[in-house]
Amino acid sequence: MLVKAAWILFAYVLGSVPWGVVIAKTFCGVDPRKDGSRSTGATNVSRLCGFGYGVATLACDVLKGAVPVWVALRFISPSPLFVSLVAVAAVLGHVFSCFMRLKGGKAVATSIGVFLPLAFWPLLGSCALCMLVIWRSGFVSLGSLSLLASLPVFLAFAGAWQWLPLALCLCVIVFVKHRENIGRLRAGTEKPWLKGKAGR
Repeated sequence: MLVKAAWILFAYVLGSVPWGVVIAKTFCGVDPRKDGSRSTGATNVSRLCGFGYGVATLACDVLKGAVPVWVALRFISPSPLFVSLVAVAAVLGHVFSCFMRLKGGKAVATSIGVFLPLAFWPLLGSCALCMLVIWRSGFVSLGSLSLLASLPVFLAFAGAWQWLPLALCLCVIVFVKHRENIGRLRAGTEKPWLKGKAGR
C-alpha cells in the first residue's frame, strides 16, 4: 500500500514538471506563460519558438503521462483502480503543477500519454479523429476536444471497459480546462493553427 501511495505521489510530481516552460525559456528565452496564448502547452510553444520546440514539448508532456502508468502497470499492480489513480495524478500534476503554484496546462498531451500503455488502438483512433478535425477546421482546441470526447467511444467499441471511467474523468478535466477555448469557438474568435485555415 505504501509503495502504491508513493507511486501515485511520484506520478503527480512528474506530471507537474512544466516542460513547455523549461524548453521555451532554455532554448528561446521566452516564457510561454507571458506570451502568445499564455499556455505552457506544445501549441503555444510551437507558435512562440518554432515547430521543433513544440514537438519536443509535446513529446515530454506525453512521456510524463506514459512513464508512470507503464511502470505502475508492469511492475507495481495491474489493478485498473490503482493504474487509473496513477494516471489521474499525472494529469492533475500537469494541470495543477506544484512547480507553478498549482497552475498548469490543459491536460491533452499528458492524457494521451497515460493511455499509450493502456489502450493503444482506441487511442490511435481518437488521435486520427483529432488530426482530421484539426486539418479540416484549423483549430487545435477543437481537435483536442474531439480526441477526449471520442476516446470513451473507441474504448467501448474495443471492449476496454476497465479504462472507461478514467477516460470520462480525463474528458471532464480537459473540457473544463478548455472552457475559454469553447467560448471563443462559439463566438468565432478562436485563433486557428494556421492563418487563413479556418473558414476556408
